[in-house]
Amino acid sequence: MTDKETITVYDNQAEAYAKLVANEADKTLLKFIEILKPNNFVLDLGCGPANASATMREHGLKVDPVDASAEMVRMANETYDIAARQASFADISSTDTYDAIWASFSLLHADRADLPAILAALHKALKSGGYFHLTMKLGEGEARDKFGRFYTYYSQEELSNHLANAGFTIDSIETGEVMGMAGKVEPWIMLLTQKG
Repeated sequence: MTDKETITVYDNQAEAYAKLVANEADKTLLKFIEILKPNNFVLDLGCGPANASATMREHGLKVDPVDASAEMVRMANETYDIAARQASFADISSTDTYDAIWASFSLLHADRADLPAILAALHKALKSGGYFHLTMKLGEGEARDKFGRFYTYYSQEELSNHLANAGFTIDSIETGEVMGMAGKVEPWIMLLTQKG
């Protein structure tokens, strides 16, 4: 299920969010790009203002930026002319379509009960051997931040189990901390996985 309150926050806070992430030098993204081949087709799931998609395109990749927020999609297309489209996690239903999927701090807004089905759909959407990058916040339970955005938190073990159950093999794991739009520093985990 898509959380309407979270989408409304992103619609209303799109400019502020875009400013927050505008100057991020994402070494993780560049490492992700390095493992891909020119013209590989990448789904940017929860693309926001599409900064990552624009960087991937600059490096010769084909991108499909999607976001549930109409305002984020508008901003992405206005800024980058990148054919971003409005879609929720549940709208991803293709088969053997993408060489890679980039989901950076997006699936943490999905309901816990929906995650297994979403991961299964993403696995199906990837070509054999395709890469899936997932970044989430570590923790327990669910919560809303001061803006009203819904978050689901996981442990490393929980995420590893979910990914394995969906058919992904984990290639690498990194952890760190990030300052979010709500002004809190929170721990994150990045998992680079592959479809067998």
